[in-house]
Amino acid sequence: MWADAVFEGGGVKAIGLVGALTVAEEKGYRWKRLAGTSAGSIIAALLAAGYRAGDIHALMMEQDFLQFMPKTWYHRIPYMGPALRLWIHKGLYPGDALEKWIGELLARRGVYTFADLKECKLSIIASDISGGKLMVLPHDYKDYGYDPSELTVARAVRMSCSIPYFFDPVKVVNQICKKICYVVDGAILSNFPVWLFDQEKPRWPTFGFRLVSELTAEEHHVSGPISLLRAIFFTMMEAHDNRYLRDQEKVRTILVPTLNVKMIDFHISKEKRQLLFEEGRKAAEDFFSNWTFAEYLAVRQAKRGVSYTIRPTESG
Repeated sequence: MWADAVFEGGGVKAIGLVGALTVAEEKGYRWKRLAGTSAGSIIAALLAAGYRAGDIHALMMEQDFLQFMPKTWYHRIPYMGPALRLWIHKGLYPGDALEKWIGELLARRGVYTFADLKECKLSIIASDISGGKLMVLPHDYKDYGYDPSELTVARAVRMSCSIPYFFDPVKVVNQICKKICYVVDGAILSNFPVWLFDQEKPRWPTFGFRLVSELTAEEHHVSGPISLLRAIFFTMMEAHDNRYLRDQEKVRTILVPTLNVKMIDFHISKEKRQLLFEEGRKAAEDFFSNWTFAEYLAVRQAKRGVSYTIRPTESG
């Protein structure tokens, strides 16, 4: 059964999405088009390269996320060192380790550039903060004077995962206007681009895999410029799409509890990772227990004011 899948960003919490993905695969779904933001782009990229949910689960359980935070000489200088690195490089950590990790995983499946993805269409969301616009990669890479097919998937994932202030932004030289553009985490502009594959008459469903907190939005006390920056950062990264998601139809979104894990809790234990994974499985099992393609089409029809006809070859 064909379907499209869109994965929300959420840092280390994304292992919960893998739990939900496992159930979807057990139901027989295979992916035609994939999209993701931030950590969701990692899942989408690995799926597009041929990995299955079980493979990704194993990788997420074994990976030491602290390796993505290598200590540089800046970090050896108390207080001023990290601030100095942030001022010079615009991030606390380089992001190279993350790109190398995902690049090596993709290389095992013979995937380097987007041209190597033959079986599945992959879209990765990033944010060009210099141009002030959303980037859907690789498609939008042509707007910078490059061949989209030559963009490496690992570099696109790094762009999408470049959490502002935490990882260095990725510099892209716009060959058309000869300017340097800074690209950061796609979550700034769209953390859950479930709309990406919408079309007038869907031939198969789009499933959104999304994280949801059990708590209300966290309040941030602002007393000075540092606390203001922190409040802006967490509001930007954690709450961007919340209002839109509360209003959208639930017929295509699997809501995975986060167990109050934060996106940059890179020290998360294996036990907590497994709990997140199991929460994802439970959420997906609940979702699919009453889900039908007919209901999906009915909701889309009501939203758009059009009628659909289910054909066996389209519904799977």
